[in-house]
Amino acid sequence: MEIDALTLAHVDCDAFYATVEKRDNPELADKPVIIGGGKRGVVSTCCYIARIHGVRSAMPMFKALDACPDAVVIKPDMEKYSRVGREVRQMMEELTPLVQPISIDEAFLDLAGTERLHKDTPARTLAKFAVRVEAEIGITLSVGLSYCKFLAKVASDLDKPRGFSVIGKQEALDFLRPRPVTLIWGVGKAFAATLERDGIRTIGQLQTMEQDVLMRRYGVMGKRLFHLARGEDERTVHANEGAKSVSAETTFNTDLSGAEELVPILRRLSEKVSARLKASGIAGHTVVLKLKTADFKSRTRNFKLEDPTVLADKIFRTGLHLLERELGSEKFRLIGIGVSELTDAALADPPDLVDPAAARRAVAESAIDKVRQKFGRDIVETGYTFGTSRKMRQADQD
Repeated sequence: MEIDALTLAHVDCDAFYATVEKRDNPELADKPVIIGGGKRGVVSTCCYIARIHGVRSAMPMFKALDACPDAVVIKPDMEKYSRVGREVRQMMEELTPLVQPISIDEAFLDLAGTERLHKDTPARTLAKFAVRVEAEIGITLSVGLSYCKFLAKVASDLDKPRGFSVIGKQEALDFLRPRPVTLIWGVGKAFAATLERDGIRTIGQLQTMEQDVLMRRYGVMGKRLFHLARGEDERTVHANEGAKSVSAETTFNTDLSGAEELVPILRRLSEKVSARLKASGIAGHTVVLKLKTADFKSRTRNFKLEDPTVLADKIFRTGLHLLERELGSEKFRLIGIGVSELTDAALADPPDLVDPAAARRAVAESAIDKVRQKFGRDIVETGYTFGTSRKMRQADQD
């Protein structure tokens, strides 16, 4: 009864990286595909055939290959995925100006007031959009339509792949009642275990509890439990809110500890992050260094820049400053670098009065970018990465 009045949608591309690879290589259509790499790496994503065998995102590669030994493993091609993601985003923006990207392959849309433009209801417009993406771009997506963000996101996951699910306001309480508490945003394994100890397993149980009781027990999270358990979510779609960060990381075949080993890799990863920022027209205000020790303990270090940046040079130099503080006897199995607090690239990298040489390095980086765009990324290397690129590619292949 409500379907013609619902306007808020969550659109999520199906197994995005794997679907793009299958589109580009039809021979993979009926094969299990894993996007990832390296014996000690993890699964970035996988197709639905691989998922039937038990493969999941973030699973260690050796476990994924044990579960699905016939899988075709493909190294991620982020530049290609970003390009396809932008094509889908452009089609979304033809539907409504209210598109809020969540990641490279998913976004919230609000189609309120677009009926006259499209001469149809939001539900039918979204269905046509899904068909168009499949026909013109060659990938599939799933749509969740509801009256709030929480349930739109839940709906998009209900019937993947090529799903289109609707949750109306009148049915929300009955729909949520038997569902596990883990369906609620922010309820991960640890918090779910806390709720389990308190005898709370389903959303229906939360629906019977008062807000003040939940807040006394669980603080601010108790307020979220109270409202989302009742399908109450007042957040709106904001077109200027997108991905929260851009990063790149690598897992080593053997644990590393020395600067002579880690610094070239950090430089290479910084260049990857920079390339993604420049391709997306965004910049980052905070540089984030990620390390994982040999015993699987994670470390994250942050540094906020005076101005946002897209430059590999600035990302690397900041990351190097953070890395130097961590070097010693500790060995690491993973290193990553990224930026957060994203903003428009037009605001990035004003003249640096403190470091005049930075301007020369920026000009040199721009020249390198142009050469790489024409001849490929590996045609030019800095002194930091010379000889390291081949090792990193070999590590990913292994």
